[in-house]
Amino acid sequence: MRGLFLSMVLMSAIPFAPAAHAQKTPDWPTRPITLIVPFPPGGTTDLLARLVAREAGNRLGQNMVVENRPGAGGGIGAAAVARAQPDGYTVVMGTLGTQVTNQFIYAQMPYDSARDFAPVTLVANSPNVLLVSPKLGISTVAELLERARGTPGALNFASTSLGGSPHLSGELFNSMAKVDIRHVPYKGSAPAMTDLLGGQVQMMIDNLPSAMGQIQAGTVKALAVTTPARVPLLPNVPTVAEAGLPGYEVNAWFGLLAPAGTPDAIVNRIYSAVANAVAEPAVRRQIEALGAIPVASTPQAFSDTIRADTDKWQQVIRNAGIKPQ
Repeated sequence: MRGLFLSMVLMSAIPFAPAAHAQKTPDWPTRPITLIVPFPPGGTTDLLARLVAREAGNRLGQNMVVENRPGAGGGIGAAAVARAQPDGYTVVMGTLGTQVTNQFIYAQMPYDSARDFAPVTLVANSPNVLLVSPKLGISTVAELLERARGTPGALNFASTSLGGSPHLSGELFNSMAKVDIRHVPYKGSAPAMTDLLGGQVQMMIDNLPSAMGQIQAGTVKALAVTTPARVPLLPNVPTVAEAGLPGYEVNAWFGLLAPAGTPDAIVNRIYSAVANAVAEPAVRRQIEALGAIPVASTPQAFSDTIRADTDKWQQVIRNAGIKPQ
């Protein structure tokens, strides 16, 4: 596992090997900007990235081209950006997983989350949601816990990656509820949802924006959201805390990062383009329609969020007994 993760990421990052530090150019950008999504198409990271690419690209006067580079819990895409030239032409839509928790999940990391990136802006926060197939015959968290405690190890849950916020939402659920629901990692939301619908897994934890379509169609049932308060899009769905696990809280986020060494002037231009876009009511409504909460924080505020979450999740992972692989 350790060698495979490292070799996959290093091989994928070769095309982006850095040259000398890019000189600050007053007329930046003069060509399209690549926005790496470290997960497959169709998931929350991808949906938000495409919205940001369109709106921020318009404001920067250049196309922002989305490129999906999934694998290794988002590490392949993140490593590609860590090794890209720091000239502002390659950025990543990072997540809680790629920037915080992967370093505690994988024994060998090909990038340093704190050293190798320049935070640009936290684009949006998002609740995760506990999902089951209606065929399972479970309608509440209490019923899920009763089933899990009655048949230890018989249930499993899908997540979008090893070490991502959906995975850790499940591990925290197991730890606090004292149950054993086995984790099955996938490369993104779409394949995990396919297996939930097909009955290969009994439960899934996903970012709400990725799951909203299936919830609204009635093909899956939302048991609870992971945030401390209910979500306006799902007012009848309780939080995990009120459904039986007081104190339970997970808040996922998605943000833009550039390679370390990217000039501050360029970082601030990208941030300003995103912030101006998110300030538009129409753009905010599109983000909210996905089930996410628009933020567009400053580079410094985003950096502070990453540091605080690193401290929090390191402790959660240690308490859950998760060992680096």
